[in-house]
Amino acid sequence: MEMKWIKTFIVTAKYENFRKTAEELFLTQPAVTKHIKRLEESLNIELFERIGNKVVLTPAGHRFLGYAKEMVAKYEEGMEDFESWKQGYNRKLTIATAPQIASSFLPSLLRSFMDENPDIEVIINILKSYDVGGEISKGRADIGLTRSHPIQTNINSKIIYEEPVILVGPSECTKRSSLNEETILQKYRLLTHNHPEYWDDLLHEVQRYYPTVRTMVVNQVEVTKRFIEEGLGASYLPRTMVAEELKNNKLTEINSEKIIPPKSSTYLLTKIETEEVIKFIKFVKRPYLGFSNIHS
Repeated sequence: MEMKWIKTFIVTAKYENFRKTAEELFLTQPAVTKHIKRLEESLNIELFERIGNKVVLTPAGHRFLGYAKEMVAKYEEGMEDFESWKQGYNRKLTIATAPQIASSFLPSLLRSFMDENPDIEVIINILKSYDVGGEISKGRADIGLTRSHPIQTNINSKIIYEEPVILVGPSECTKRSSLNEETILQKYRLLTHNHPEYWDDLLHEVQRYYPTVRTMVVNQVEVTKRFIEEGLGASYLPRTMVAEELKNNKLTEINSEKIIPPKSSTYLLTKIETEEVIKFIKFVKRPYLGFSNIHS
Protein backbone atom coordinates (compact mmCIF):
# COMPACT_ATOMS: atom_id res chain seq x y z
CA MET A 1 0.00 0.00 0.00
CA GLU A 2 1.53 3.30 -1.11
CA MET A 3 0.93 6.70 0.46
CA LYS A 4 0.13 8.27 -2.92
CA TRP A 5 -2.78 5.81 -3.34
CA ILE A 6 -4.19 6.86 0.03
CA LYS A 7 -3.85 10.59 -0.77
CA THR A 8 -5.63 10.04 -4.09
CA PHE A 9 -8.38 8.16 -2.25
CA ILE A 10 -8.92 11.06 0.20
CA VAL A 11 -9.20 13.66 -2.57
CA THR A 12 -11.52 11.42 -4.59
CA ALA A 13 -13.73 10.97 -1.55
CA LYS A 14 -13.94 14.76 -1.26
CA TYR A 15 -14.97 15.39 -4.88
CA GLU A 16 -16.60 12.05 -5.79
CA ASN A 17 -15.21 12.75 -9.24
CA PHE A 18 -12.07 11.39 -10.91
CA ARG A 19 -11.65 14.42 -13.19
CA LYS A 20 -11.65 16.94 -10.31
CA THR A 21 -9.31 14.68 -8.35
CA ALA A 22 -6.92 14.54 -11.30
CA GLU A 23 -6.96 18.34 -11.62
CA GLU A 24 -6.19 18.91 -7.94
CA LEU A 25 -3.39 16.34 -7.82
CA PHE A 26 -1.98 17.19 -11.27
CA LEU A 27 -2.51 13.62 -12.44
CA THR A 28 -4.20 12.08 -15.44
CA GLN A 29 -7.59 10.47 -14.92
CA PRO A 30 -6.17 7.01 -15.78
CA ALA A 31 -3.55 7.55 -13.06
CA VAL A 32 -6.28 8.36 -10.52
CA THR A 33 -8.23 5.26 -11.56
CA LYS A 34 -5.07 3.18 -11.23
CA HIS A 35 -4.33 4.47 -7.73
CA ILE A 36 -7.85 3.68 -6.52
CA LYS A 37 -7.79 0.23 -8.13
CA ARG A 38 -4.42 -0.63 -6.55
CA LEU A 39 -5.63 0.54 -3.14
CA GLU A 40 -8.81 -1.55 -3.43
CA GLU A 41 -6.75 -4.58 -4.47
CA SER A 42 -4.43 -4.04 -1.50
CA LEU A 43 -7.39 -3.85 0.90
CA ASN A 44 -9.29 -6.57 -0.98
CA ILE A 45 -12.52 -4.54 -0.92
CA GLU A 46 -14.28 -1.93 -3.04
CA LEU A 47 -14.05 1.63 -1.73
CA PHE A 48 -16.16 3.36 -4.38
CA GLU A 49 -19.28 2.53 -6.30
CA ARG A 50 -19.12 3.78 -9.89
CA ILE A 51 -22.26 5.61 -11.08
CA GLY A 52 -21.66 7.01 -14.56
CA ASN A 53 -19.06 9.78 -14.31
CA LYS A 54 -19.48 9.92 -10.56
CA VAL A 55 -18.11 7.75 -7.77
CA VAL A 56 -19.68 7.29 -4.35
CA LEU A 57 -18.07 5.87 -1.23
CA THR A 58 -19.17 2.38 -0.28
CA PRO A 59 -19.70 1.55 3.42
CA ALA A 60 -16.12 0.22 3.41
CA GLY A 61 -14.93 3.48 1.83
CA HIS A 62 -16.63 5.52 4.56
CA ARG A 63 -15.01 3.33 7.20
CA PHE A 64 -11.56 3.52 5.65
CA LEU A 65 -11.64 7.33 5.11
CA GLY A 66 -11.01 8.14 8.77
CA TYR A 67 -8.08 5.72 8.90
CA ALA A 68 -6.70 7.16 5.66
CA LYS A 69 -6.70 10.72 7.00
CA GLU A 70 -4.97 9.59 10.19
CA MET A 71 -2.30 7.73 8.19
CA VAL A 72 -1.58 10.74 5.98
CA ALA A 73 -1.43 13.09 8.97
CA LYS A 74 0.99 10.77 10.80
CA TYR A 75 3.08 10.31 7.68
CA GLU A 76 3.38 14.06 7.06
CA GLU A 77 4.13 14.75 10.71
CA GLY A 78 6.82 12.09 10.69
CA MET A 79 8.40 13.43 7.50
CA GLU A 80 8.42 16.95 8.95
CA ASP A 81 10.11 15.72 12.12
CA PHE A 82 12.63 13.71 10.09
CA GLU A 83 13.42 16.71 7.89
CA SER A 84 13.92 18.84 11.00
CA TRP A 85 16.27 16.22 12.42
CA LYS A 86 18.28 16.21 9.18
CA GLN A 87 18.68 19.98 9.52
CA GLY A 88 20.03 19.65 13.06
CA TYR A 89 16.88 20.49 15.00
CA ASN A 90 15.57 18.37 17.83
CA ARG A 91 12.91 20.75 19.17
CA LYS A 92 10.24 22.93 17.63
CA LEU A 93 8.59 26.24 18.53
CA THR A 94 5.63 27.54 16.53
CA ILE A 95 4.92 31.26 16.84
CA ALA A 96 1.68 32.79 15.58
CA THR A 97 2.11 36.51 15.08
CA ALA A 98 0.41 39.54 13.65
CA PRO A 99 1.95 41.10 10.50
CA GLN A 100 2.63 44.41 12.31
CA ILE A 101 4.93 42.56 14.72
CA ALA A 102 6.48 40.29 12.09
CA SER A 103 7.56 43.33 10.07
CA SER A 104 8.94 45.35 12.99
CA PHE A 105 10.88 44.04 16.00
CA LEU A 106 10.36 40.29 15.55
CA PRO A 107 13.14 39.61 12.98
CA SER A 108 15.93 40.98 15.18
CA LEU A 109 14.44 39.29 18.25
CA LEU A 110 14.27 35.93 16.47
CA ARG A 111 17.77 36.21 15.12
CA SER A 112 19.19 36.54 18.63
CA PHE A 113 16.96 33.77 20.00
CA MET A 114 17.81 31.35 17.18
CA ASP A 115 21.53 32.09 17.41
CA GLU A 116 21.35 31.18 21.09
CA ASN A 117 19.14 28.11 20.53
CA PRO A 118 20.29 26.53 17.26
CA ASP A 119 18.59 23.21 18.07
CA ILE A 120 15.10 24.78 18.18
CA GLU A 121 13.29 24.96 14.87
CA VAL A 122 11.18 28.13 14.82
CA ILE A 123 8.07 28.16 12.64
CA ILE A 124 6.32 31.48 12.00
CA ASN A 125 2.62 31.67 11.17
CA ILE A 126 1.39 35.14 10.13
CA LEU A 127 -2.22 35.85 11.07
CA LYS A 128 -4.51 38.79 11.72
CA SER A 129 -4.15 40.04 15.29
CA TYR A 130 -7.64 38.88 16.22
CA ASP A 131 -6.91 35.33 14.99
CA VAL A 132 -3.72 34.77 17.01
CA GLY A 133 -5.59 33.96 20.22
CA GLY A 134 -7.64 31.28 18.48
CA GLU A 135 -4.50 29.64 17.15
CA ILE A 136 -3.09 29.38 20.67
CA SER A 137 -6.43 28.26 22.13
CA LYS A 138 -6.68 25.39 19.64
CA GLY A 139 -3.09 24.29 20.26
CA ARG A 140 -1.88 25.03 16.73
CA ALA A 141 0.87 27.35 17.97
CA ASP A 142 3.02 27.47 21.09
CA ILE A 143 3.37 31.25 21.39
CA GLY A 144 1.25 34.11 20.13
CA LEU A 145 2.41 37.68 19.58
CA THR A 146 -0.39 40.13 18.91
CA ARG A 147 -1.38 43.78 19.22
CA SER A 148 -4.89 43.01 20.49
CA HIS A 149 -6.03 41.58 23.81
CA PRO A 150 -7.34 38.04 23.24
CA ILE A 151 -10.96 37.12 23.92
CA GLN A 152 -10.21 33.46 24.66
CA THR A 153 -10.43 32.53 28.35
CA ASN A 154 -8.37 29.32 28.22
CA ILE A 155 -5.05 30.98 27.40
CA ASN A 156 -2.55 33.13 29.26
CA SER A 157 -1.94 36.71 28.15
CA LYS A 158 0.91 39.00 29.20
CA ILE A 159 1.81 42.48 28.00
CA ILE A 160 5.49 42.32 27.08
CA TYR A 161 5.90 45.72 25.52
CA GLU A 162 4.22 49.12 25.40
CA GLU A 163 5.27 51.87 23.03
CA PRO A 164 4.06 55.32 22.03
CA VAL A 165 1.81 55.87 19.05
CA ILE A 166 2.81 58.90 16.96
CA LEU A 167 1.26 60.98 14.20
CA VAL A 168 3.20 60.60 10.96
CA GLY A 169 2.90 62.41 7.66
CA PRO A 170 4.68 62.42 4.28
CA SER A 171 8.33 63.44 4.05
CA GLU A 172 7.28 66.66 2.31
CA CYS A 173 6.08 67.87 5.70
CA THR A 174 9.71 68.15 6.82
CA LYS A 175 10.27 70.97 4.36
CA ARG A 176 7.30 72.90 5.71
CA SER A 177 7.95 73.54 9.37
CA SER A 178 4.60 75.36 9.67
CA LEU A 179 2.74 72.04 9.28
CA ASN A 180 1.57 71.12 12.76
CA GLU A 181 -1.07 68.70 14.01
CA GLU A 182 -3.97 70.95 13.03
CA THR A 183 -2.76 71.72 9.50
CA ILE A 184 -1.78 68.09 8.87
CA LEU A 185 -5.24 66.85 9.83
CA GLN A 186 -6.83 69.52 7.67
CA LYS A 187 -4.56 69.03 4.67
CA TYR A 188 -4.36 65.22 4.58
CA ARG A 189 -6.83 62.39 4.97
CA LEU A 190 -6.46 60.49 8.23
CA LEU A 191 -5.74 56.83 7.41
CA THR A 192 -7.49 54.77 10.08
CA HIS A 193 -8.02 51.24 11.44
CA ASN A 194 -4.55 49.89 10.66
CA HIS A 195 -4.16 48.78 14.28
CA PRO A 196 -6.55 46.34 16.01
CA GLU A 197 -7.00 48.13 19.34
CA TYR A 198 -6.88 51.89 19.58
CA TRP A 199 -8.64 53.37 16.56
CA ASP A 200 -12.25 53.66 17.77
CA ASP A 201 -11.35 55.77 20.80
CA LEU A 202 -8.62 57.68 18.98
CA LEU A 203 -10.83 58.59 16.04
CA HIS A 204 -13.52 59.85 18.40
CA GLU A 205 -10.91 62.06 20.10
CA VAL A 206 -9.60 63.41 16.77
CA GLN A 207 -13.10 64.24 15.54
CA ARG A 208 -13.87 66.02 18.81
CA TYR A 209 -11.10 68.53 18.12
CA TYR A 210 -11.14 68.40 14.32
CA PRO A 211 -14.74 67.63 13.29
CA THR A 212 -14.06 68.22 9.57
CA VAL A 213 -11.19 65.73 9.33
CA ARG A 214 -11.46 63.46 6.28
CA THR A 215 -10.79 59.77 6.89
CA MET A 216 -9.89 56.69 4.86
CA VAL A 217 -9.93 53.16 6.25
CA VAL A 218 -6.72 51.29 5.36
CA ASN A 219 -6.53 48.15 7.47
CA GLN A 220 -2.90 47.18 6.87
CA VAL A 221 0.12 48.95 8.33
CA GLU A 222 2.42 48.38 5.34
CA VAL A 223 -0.17 49.77 2.95
CA THR A 224 -0.79 52.70 5.28
CA LYS A 225 2.90 53.59 5.30
CA ARG A 226 3.09 53.39 1.53
CA PHE A 227 0.04 55.63 1.15
CA ILE A 228 1.58 58.19 3.50
CA GLU A 229 4.83 58.15 1.53
CA GLU A 230 2.85 58.95 -1.62
CA GLY A 231 1.15 61.88 0.07
CA LEU A 232 -2.27 60.22 0.33
CA GLY A 233 -2.69 60.87 4.02
CA ALA A 234 -1.36 60.83 7.56
CA SER A 235 -1.89 58.35 10.38
CA TYR A 236 -1.21 57.42 13.99
CA LEU A 237 1.14 54.43 14.13
CA PRO A 238 3.29 52.70 16.79
CA ARG A 239 6.81 54.10 16.71
CA THR A 240 8.48 50.75 15.96
CA MET A 241 6.24 50.40 12.89
CA VAL A 242 7.76 53.50 11.30
CA ALA A 243 11.26 53.63 12.81
CA GLU A 244 13.00 52.72 9.56
CA GLU A 245 10.95 55.14 7.47
CA LEU A 246 11.59 57.99 9.91
CA LYS A 247 15.30 57.23 9.87
CA ASN A 248 15.37 57.30 6.06
CA ASN A 249 13.23 60.45 5.86
CA LYS A 250 10.41 58.68 4.05
CA LEU A 251 7.96 59.74 6.75
CA THR A 252 7.85 62.63 9.22
CA GLU A 253 6.77 62.66 12.85
CA ILE A 254 4.30 65.43 13.64
CA ASN A 255 4.22 66.77 17.18
CA SER A 256 0.93 66.22 18.99
CA GLU A 257 -0.83 69.27 20.39
CA LYS A 258 -4.47 68.68 21.30
CA ILE A 259 -4.57 64.93 20.69
CA ILE A 260 -2.92 62.69 23.27
CA PRO A 261 -1.93 59.57 21.28
CA PRO A 262 -2.54 56.18 22.90
CA LYS A 263 0.03 53.51 23.63
CA SER A 264 0.30 50.31 21.65
CA SER A 265 0.63 47.06 23.61
CA THR A 266 2.21 43.82 22.44
CA TYR A 267 0.72 40.71 24.06
CA LEU A 268 2.45 37.37 24.47
CA LEU A 269 -0.04 34.49 24.50
CA THR A 270 0.52 30.92 25.70
CA LYS A 271 -1.53 27.91 26.66
CA ILE A 272 0.90 25.14 27.59
CA GLU A 273 4.34 26.25 28.75
CA THR A 274 6.66 23.69 27.21
CA GLU A 275 10.41 23.84 27.74
CA GLU A 276 10.76 25.75 24.45
CA VAL A 277 8.06 28.24 25.44
CA ILE A 278 9.72 28.85 28.82
CA LYS A 279 13.05 29.44 27.06
CA PHE A 280 11.46 32.03 24.78
CA ILE A 281 9.70 33.82 27.65
CA LYS A 282 12.93 33.96 29.69
CA PHE A 283 14.71 35.28 26.61
CA VAL A 284 12.31 38.21 26.05
CA LYS A 285 12.47 39.08 29.77
CA ARG A 286 16.09 40.14 29.43
CA PRO A 287 16.34 43.88 30.25
CA TYR A 288 18.55 44.81 27.30
CA LEU A 289 15.89 43.63 24.85
CA GLY A 290 13.52 46.32 26.04
CA PHE A 291 10.57 44.10 26.94
CA SER A 292 10.43 45.34 30.49
CA ASN A 293 6.68 44.99 31.09
CA ILE A 294 6.49 41.20 31.12
CA HIS A 295 5.48 39.64 34.42
CA SER A 296 6.33 36.23 35.81
